[in-house]
Amino acid sequence: MLNTGLIMSFLPVEFKSVLKYNRDLQIVGVALAFFAAACLGHFLTFESKAVLPTWPPAGVAFALLILLGRQAWPGVTIGALLAGILSFWTTSLPVESLILVSGFTSLAHTLQALLGYWLVKHWIRDDFPFTTSRAAFQFLFVSLLMCSFGALIANWALFIGGVIVSEDVLRNAVSWIVGNVVGVLLFTPVLLSLARGNSFRFSSEKILEITLFFVGACGIVFLLQVDYFSLTLQRALPFLVLPFFLWLAFRFHLIVAMGGVLTVSLITIYFTINNLGPFVMDDTYSSTLLLQIFIGVTSISILILSATVHERMTAQQTLLEFNENLEVKVLERTKALHEEIVTRKEAEFKLKKTNQELSKRNAELDNFVYSVSHDLRAPIASVLGLINLAKRDKDVAMKDTYLEMIHASALQQDHFIKEILDQSRNARLDVKREEVMFKPIVDETFSQLRCMAPTDKNLETIISIRQEKPFYCDRWRLKVILSNIISNAIRYRNGRDPVIKVDIDVTEAGADMRIEDNGKGIAREHLKNVYRMFYRATDDGAGSGLGLYIVKEAVDKLNGSITIDSEEGKGTTVRLLIPEVAA
Repeated sequence: MLNTGLIMSFLPVEFKSVLKYNRDLQIVGVALAFFAAACLGHFLTFESKAVLPTWPPAGVAFALLILLGRQAWPGVTIGALLAGILSFWTTSLPVESLILVSGFTSLAHTLQALLGYWLVKHWIRDDFPFTTSRAAFQFLFVSLLMCSFGALIANWALFIGGVIVSEDVLRNAVSWIVGNVVGVLLFTPVLLSLARGNSFRFSSEKILEITLFFVGACGIVFLLQVDYFSLTLQRALPFLVLPFFLWLAFRFHLIVAMGGVLTVSLITIYFTINNLGPFVMDDTYSSTLLLQIFIGVTSISILILSATVHERMTAQQTLLEFNENLEVKVLERTKALHEEIVTRKEAEFKLKKTNQELSKRNAELDNFVYSVSHDLRAPIASVLGLINLAKRDKDVAMKDTYLEMIHASALQQDHFIKEILDQSRNARLDVKREEVMFKPIVDETFSQLRCMAPTDKNLETIISIRQEKPFYCDRWRLKVILSNIISNAIRYRNGRDPVIKVDIDVTEAGADMRIEDNGKGIAREHLKNVYRMFYRATDDGAGSGLGLYIVKEAVDKLNGSITIDSEEGKGTTVRLLIPEVAA
C-alpha cells in the first residue's frame, strides 16, 4: 500500500514525515480534500441544482483511502457530513431532517469508498489497477458497484427525509450513480498517478509531438471562430477530441492522458452549464446525461487503451529482456560447449596418444621378451658349449682360450643386463636436478669403457669441454647417454687410427654435446631405425640393439634432442642438445 498522497506531494518534507505517521492529520487532510472536491462539484452544476454532472469527492475519497489505508475513513465521513450540510442548507428541511439526511449521505459516501477500497485490496489486489487491461476492467466494475451501493443508501435516506418524492427516486438514483462514477473515473486515476510520481523525460521526439498536439488544438479553436465551420464543428467537437486523447494514451503516461481528459471534461462541463457547446439539450437532465455519457465513455476508453498500451510495452520489455538473457545464455552455453569440445578434443588427443604409446609399449614388450630371452640365452649357451669343449679337450693351452671365450661371453651378458637395467630405471625414475660437471663424467666414462678395447693402444681421444659454471641436470641419465654413445664409438671403431672427439659447450640455453668418431659408420638406410628397440644396423652381433634406444628415451626424459649424421666407412657424429632441469 502506498503511504503518500496528492496532498503530501505539495507539503514540506518535515510536514510530510509528520503526516505520514499522524493519523489525526491524515483524517483532517482527507476531510479537507473531500470538502474542497465537493465545492468544485457544486461549482460545476446547473443553476437548478437538481443534478450534478460529476461528483469529484467520490473519486477523491476512493483514491485517498487507497493511498492512506482504511484508517483514513473518518476523514471521508467528516468531509461528506460538511458537504451534505452545504448541499441541503438552502432547502426548507427542518434542522433535525437536515442533520439526519446529511448523516446518512455521509455514511453512504463512507461505505461507498470503503467498499471500493475493500474490492481493490481483495479482488483486484493492485493499488494501481491501470497497468493491465484486466485490472482496468475490474476497476470499472468496482466503480459501478461501489457507486450503486452508495446511491442505494443515499437515496433511501433522501426519500425518508422527504427531500425527494417516490417519483424521483429512480431518476435521482441514476443521476447519483452516473455522477459518482464519472467522478471516480476522472479523479481517482489522476490522483493515483500523481502519487506514483511518474517521471517524464523530454526528448526531441516528445517536444515535436507536444508541439503538433497544441497546433492541432489551436487549429480546432480557430475553425470554431469561422462562421462557415462553427455550427458543424460544435456538434462534431466530441469526435474531434477523441484522436487527441488516443494520441495521449498511446504516446504518454496515464497521468498525461487522464490529465487531458480531466481538463477537457471540466472545460466541457463549465461550457455546458453556461449553455454553450454540443451537449446543450432542451432540458437540464438530458444535457447532464449526454455530458456524463461523453465523459464516461471517453474516460473508460482512455483507461482501457492506456492499460493495454502499458501491458503491451511491459510485454515487449519483458520479451526484450528475455531475448537479451537468452542471448547471454546462448553465448554462455556456446562458450561452455566450446570449452567442452576443446576439453573433449584434448581428452581424445591424450587418449589417442596414450593408445599409441600403449601400442608402442606392447610391441616393444613383445620384442623385448623375445630379444631378452634370446640375448640372455645366447651367452649362456655359448658358455655351456665352451665348457663341454674344455672338458673333452686335453690340450692345456686350449683351456686358456676357452676361458677367455667364456669370459667374453660373460662380459657380453653382463653388458646386456646392464642395458636392460638402464632402460628400466629410465622408464620409471623421475628426473633429478643435480649439479653436473661434465669433465669428471666424461673421464669416468672413458675409464670404464677402455676395457672394451684393452689391446687397441692407438685409440685417440680428443676432449674439449667449455663449462664455466655448474650445469643442473640428471647426472645418471647424462652418464647413460654418454656411456652408450661413446661405447658405440669404441665398439665400431676402425682398425687403423681410431679417433673419438668429444666437444661439450655449456651455455645459458643448455649443454651442446658433440661426439664424433671415424669408425665404421652407419649405412644411410639404417639411420631412421637406429632408435628402435633391439634394432641392429650390422650383423656382427657386437651389440644388443638397446644402446641408442636407451639414449633416445633418456634424451626425451630430459626434454632434449638428438641427431645422428653418419656415413658408412667414414664415421659417425652424434649431436645432443640438453636443457637444464628447471628448479
